Amino acid sequence: MNTPQSRRHFLRTSSALIALPALESLGFRRFASAAAPVQRPKRLLFLGFGWGVTQEQWYPSLDQPGAGYTLPESLTPLARHRKDFSIVQGLWNRHSANGHYGSTFWLTGANEFGEAGQSFHNSISVDQVAADHLGGDTRFDSLVLDCGAAANPSGHGIGLSLSWDSRGKPMAGPKNPVEAFHRLFARDDTPLELQKALLAQRRSVLDNALENARALQRTLGKNDNDKLDEYFQSIRDIETRLGREEKWIGRPKPAPPLEEPAPGLVGYEEIRLMYDLMAAALQTDSTRVITYRQPVSTLLTSLGVRIDSHTMSHYHGKGPEYLEASLKRDWAQSELLSGLLDKLKSVREPDGSSLLDHTTVAYGSNIRTAHSLDNCPTLLAGHGAGLKMGENIVLPKDTPLCNAWLTLLHGAGVPLEKFGDSTGTLSKLRA
Repeated sequence: MNTPQSRRHFLRTSSALIALPALESLGFRRFASAAAPVQRPKRLLFLGFGWGVTQEQWYPSLDQPGAGYTLPESLTPLARHRKDFSIVQGLWNRHSANGHYGSTFWLTGANEFGEAGQSFHNSISVDQVAADHLGGDTRFDSLVLDCGAAANPSGHGIGLSLSWDSRGKPMAGPKNPVEAFHRLFARDDTPLELQKALLAQRRSVLDNALENARALQRTLGKNDNDKLDEYFQSIRDIETRLGREEKWIGRPKPAPPLEEPAPGLVGYEEIRLMYDLMAAALQTDSTRVITYRQPVSTLLTSLGVRIDSHTMSHYHGKGPEYLEASLKRDWAQSELLSGLLDKLKSVREPDGSSLLDHTTVAYGSNIRTAHSLDNCPTLLAGHGAGLKMGENIVLPKDTPLCNAWLTLLHGAGVPLEKFGDSTGTLSKLRA
């Protein structure tokens, strides 16, 4: 214990290596000196849902910009966090044209038909740009969480993911709380030497594949070489993951700050547990960037609503039970989000601040309501990216949503000149 301490600290015995919490005596200080302030890491959460919201009861009035707005009925469960979130109005993805795609382009802003000769195209999502800059010191550069639901029942669109890699390919991840818990906290009892041998074997296979591909490249025409370039990028992605595994091999996962979830949870309880696991992932510094494509269809079922989610989203001109179902969905989603903010506020950092002080939560959808894609519902919470909180922020109509993502990236310390179809950052968002 008298040897110099690294950023991670462990207790060693003859048979175990146990991760320690952040102890002030080992270099973590509650109050940093003026000469050498300790910068807490930035964290980003992106929470996406399909089928939009009940627009008459979710958006504050456009005539009440700023802090003095009347909180709409659908956001009432968030009242105690009013100073910690803002509603942003006027944002959209101008290339989006499909009213069933709540998440496919939400974090990318890509043009579905942006590549000649391709029937579908997407680009890298904002969370993965952030992960490239913020994920170097954590076990997982990002955590991609899913609900396992098919596209249409929850209004998400093709790809079934919020996260898209540098090639514009959807990224998979745990589909329920049990899978997420094991990804974050399950022990690997494989002997260390065998872990190293397996990793070396995977590297050998990868090297052979790369060598064969390079030999093949010399015999191919331009079009086939373009396709092969995509293959090389996938190889580079695998190499990056293997490098991360090598860095963390033999280093135990942290003790979970919550019990393992029960299997079979769906809807409301599923989302609540996923939110708890996100807070745990940030608390243990397992990752600093998380996305969650959450369910809508099973949420309604768990609330006792028998109207399917797509039909519910077309509540205009239908009976009162459709509007009631939509409002019930909004209320439950706001209640769950409020619980997540409670959790992030309750976790204390070594310097005495809260986890929410260093985290930014982006919550919303590519769909406003029914099939409408303008004025994407957008709620930003937390103080990690220096954004303005506690306000109804009204932007000019059809402001690129990617301008908001670029502003968020800058606030989190990610130096980027442009993202997606952005035209610049938004001064109205900055505190």
